[in-house]
Amino acid sequence: MRRFLRLIPCWVFLAGLLLGCQKAGPPPVKFASPGYDFARLEHEMPLTPADLTTIAPDNLRAATQEQVDQIYARLTAGPIPDGPYDGQMFFPKGGGGQARLAEIVGGGLKGRLVNFKTATFEKMGEVVWKGKVFYRDQRVLRNRIDDLLVLKPLIGEDAGNIQKLEMDGKDAWLLFPAKVYCGQSLLDGRRESVIIDYAFTDDIEGYREVPDALAGRDGLEIRDEIRMIRPGFYLGRAYMKKVFVLNFMLTNEDVIQQETAAFKTSGKVNEDCWVGSQRLTAMAQ
Repeated sequence: MRRFLRLIPCWVFLAGLLLGCQKAGPPPVKFASPGYDFARLEHEMPLTPADLTTIAPDNLRAATQEQVDQIYARLTAGPIPDGPYDGQMFFPKGGGGQARLAEIVGGGLKGRLVNFKTATFEKMGEVVWKGKVFYRDQRVLRNRIDDLLVLKPLIGEDAGNIQKLEMDGKDAWLLFPAKVYCGQSLLDGRRESVIIDYAFTDDIEGYREVPDALAGRDGLEIRDEIRMIRPGFYLGRAYMKKVFVLNFMLTNEDVIQQETAAFKTSGKVNEDCWVGSQRLTAMAQ
């Protein structure tokens, strides 16, 4: 019996590993107290290329919204992405993101969707939304939808002429186009972000009023912005009707594999957007 009792801690430890009970902590970088001025934060606690390589999807999900914001404020936009990027969304931790989303969606779709439950939104996003495809030269993108079942009440049976892209041997439907440009961040106005704007997209080739208009100026008025953590890995913020509702991440494994080592050594990337006077001063020193 004593031997049995002595083995219990080992079994508990192994069960935790097998069941994934060990929870990731936030990224191992320096953070300031809540409400810290972003300019002062970046001056006193800049994120080095080595710091940025420690940030990963799992530890970002474990961070508080204040910590996510402090990371975002110390990033630059980097190059405007090109090609397909895998996507993951995550709600503000303890920030009431789902409650805000419920209010916006409930009043913003004008009866097009019925009985929408935000409790399932993040799970639905993981199942349906798989990322974005950037067309850098055209300054547009389209969202990758792997399952049209959720959108079937809107699209009906008319799915045959929706643009598709083969990803990992499977079809991905390309919907909800957006225009891509450099613009001011709604969180941190000291420098630009890459803006993903759904407001005026009806002139983009392949635009479908149903369902694409849901994201636009007559629907949820979605506006995203992203900044680069490291090549091939971007942190994003999504707004609906000018209200922040969720975070998301975009990754391209090919770019990560090809460019991370050089970035960790030099810290240099091509910047398409204005990096701000503070970063220019730091680069000149």
